[in-house]
Amino acid sequence: MSAGSIIQGSKEKHTIDNMYMARCLQLAAFGAGYTAPNPMVGAVLVHRGRIIGEGYHQEYGGPHAEVRCISSVLPKDRSLIPLSTLYVSLEPCSHYGKTPPCTKLILEHQIRNVVIGCRDPFPLVDGRGIETLKTAGVDLIFPVLEKESQEMNRRFFTFHREKRPYVVLKWARSADGKIAGADGTGVKISGPLSNRLVHRWRTEEAGILIGKNTAMRDNPQLTARLWTGKNPVRIVLDGFLSLPEGLHVFDRKVPTVILNNVRDELSENLIRKKTDTRDTDAILESLYGLGIQSVLVEGGASILQSFIDSGRWDEIRTITAENLQMPGGLPGPVMPACRLTKTETWGSDTVRWFEK
Repeated sequence: MSAGSIIQGSKEKHTIDNMYMARCLQLAAFGAGYTAPNPMVGAVLVHRGRIIGEGYHQEYGGPHAEVRCISSVLPKDRSLIPLSTLYVSLEPCSHYGKTPPCTKLILEHQIRNVVIGCRDPFPLVDGRGIETLKTAGVDLIFPVLEKESQEMNRRFFTFHREKRPYVVLKWARSADGKIAGADGTGVKISGPLSNRLVHRWRTEEAGILIGKNTAMRDNPQLTARLWTGKNPVRIVLDGFLSLPEGLHVFDRKVPTVILNNVRDELSENLIRKKTDTRDTDAILESLYGLGIQSVLVEGGASILQSFIDSGRWDEIRTITAENLQMPGGLPGPVMPACRLTKTETWGSDTVRWFEK
């Protein structure tokens, strides 16, 4: 059997391949918050301009996008599978993990044309899936909508390329830039609509991080109770393990990590991990070691500023209560040089997204 070919994807915006790959990405997005530490992936099977199968990776440990796509083909169309083109937003896996390799599935169904969005940075895949298919005689078009495919899985790519979690910094501020009362007391700033948005954000990240002062002052639950989805792992910086056990973060209802300078300890739904809690790199190294792919930092001004000053952040999201002034209140972090990417209005609040 002769080897297949690899054709560079077209740079033109409006091509048939781009159209079907865009559909793959649309499908992949439905897995947001459920697939980590695996990536979000969508797949589409096309025969002569007609989609005969679609699927996406729905949850970690479940069938991959290619499996769901091929399984969705109706009985009357099963004979068309070998004559079809498979579009998939990320390089098919070529190793046994929670599920068998998708390259094996593609070859078993004798699919000879595959279009791939981007290469998978995971070390056990990273080009091997492409090479496996090519060697077996499959003709490949790659990459297609590469930038968009990588953006879809920016958390996954950051985790494997930079060996750290993807970091989202978030804070709510008054119209005059304050995040707490003059003595650091908590003040309800964001409105009910933007509160729901924040809980949606929580379902999209693997972990949520606060410091000791926030835990003590606000006694937050750090759950996604206002939105349907998975709760993030709760992460609390408590250098000398001084927080009282009666706080919500110790209720054992959600997996919780207490990063501290004292000791390692493991109990039901609670990990105490010895880490230099004053060092952002050490914090991220510990979270990487725990397999936490992304983290939403909701800590106080000093913790947020430490991430900003170290440059260890990927996104900043601010919620501004336009009708609230807090003279003498505690100022929020100093915004770094960054790029405003999106602005939305949620009730009386303005929500802004920033990137480097």
